[in-house]
Amino acid sequence: MAQQTSVSADTQAPRTPERDPRLVVTTAHSPADILRALMERVRGGELGPLPVLTGLIVISIVFQALHERFLSPQNLSNLTVQIAAVGLMTTGVIMVLLLGEIDLSIGSVAGVSAAVLAVLTVKQGVPEWAAIAAAVGVGLVIGIIHGTIFAKVGVPAFVVTLAGLLGWQGAQIYLLGDDGTMNISDGGAIAYLTQTYFVPAVGWGIAAVVVAVYAATTIYGERRRVRAGLTPRTPLETAFRALLLVLLAVLLFGAVAVLNQFKGVPLAFLIFVGFVVAFDLMLRKTRYGRMVFAVGGSAEAARRAGINVDLIRISVFALSSMLSAIGGVMMVSRSYSASLDTAGGDELMLAIAAAVIGGTSLFGGRGNAYSALLGGLVLGAITSGLYLLQMDASVRYMITALVLLIAVILDAMSRRSRKTHARG
Repeated sequence: MAQQTSVSADTQAPRTPERDPRLVVTTAHSPADILRALMERVRGGELGPLPVLTGLIVISIVFQALHERFLSPQNLSNLTVQIAAVGLMTTGVIMVLLLGEIDLSIGSVAGVSAAVLAVLTVKQGVPEWAAIAAAVGVGLVIGIIHGTIFAKVGVPAFVVTLAGLLGWQGAQIYLLGDDGTMNISDGGAIAYLTQTYFVPAVGWGIAAVVVAVYAATTIYGERRRVRAGLTPRTPLETAFRALLLVLLAVLLFGAVAVLNQFKGVPLAFLIFVGFVVAFDLMLRKTRYGRMVFAVGGSAEAARRAGINVDLIRISVFALSSMLSAIGGVMMVSRSYSASLDTAGGDELMLAIAAAVIGGTSLFGGRGNAYSALLGGLVLGAITSGLYLLQMDASVRYMITALVLLIAVILDAMSRRSRKTHARG
């Protein structure tokens, strides 16, 4: 009888529901708590920029040990300008990869936009600033066409952009004519895009503004947390974020100091980083960015949630092609000409490889705009180092392929780990 009473009491006792580990917010009161939280994220597949930063440091140490000029101000300055064009293309293709799709036409779009730019300035006498706007507009229209065929007609993105790769390459050949090359002025607005370097004071000012804006946004975000009724950060967490701010300041001012030893901060690199920051804010802070991630995570779930999936897809392909067109303008600016070789080499593969190496997932729904910067720096550093060592192009391709393979393997392992820990 006593046993029956005990069983009845256990049955009627209210059960405490198990907490979903994804919804638990860990409050750090000691350095061990912060380290434990970081390890938990790593075990859950949230590696962040850690692998690519580690790779970048290793690459720098190895090439500096093999050639003393690798970390020289001149080589690093040239590196920042070299990665700008492909980096812009990478920023665009990251948007497409977030949807879990692929854009194989970015190289051809850059090439045909460069051809449009050259024809308008050389043959039609259009002012260079207007020709730049027209070339970028051509890229935007091409992206809308690709996105519409993919989203509305239902043709796979792989097929649409593969057709675009061939078709826009043909248009580039047609526009450039028999000569295949058009030279532009080396003293106009187009050339200034990659030939302009800021004086040291401007570089210091830019770094100061970036640090100040980052600090202001951090403080504003903390105040929003408090107004929303969330738990305020502990003093230790605040100190940890202050340490990150100091590290950012050291990194920025150190980079400016190095670049100022050569010609100063290059405008081309500033344009590239500006687009990266703008797209990062758009993806993280706007409703549009959240809808892009939602469509990339599950298109059907996003559709049932009321998101206009077709419109998101069309806009993403439009942005991708527009940034490819800007990359094509940068290529013309560096070489003072548009030719059949403009974006006709390995730019397409380098742009996609840089996105994956930088941390953007090929499976969709995960990544950020900073992948373009990090991945571009890794590939640019490898290329620059092998050129200094006078290695053959075959070696560069093999090493790039190896780095890309490692990045994809890490991506697949991270995805499997997130599924194991119910994080995605």
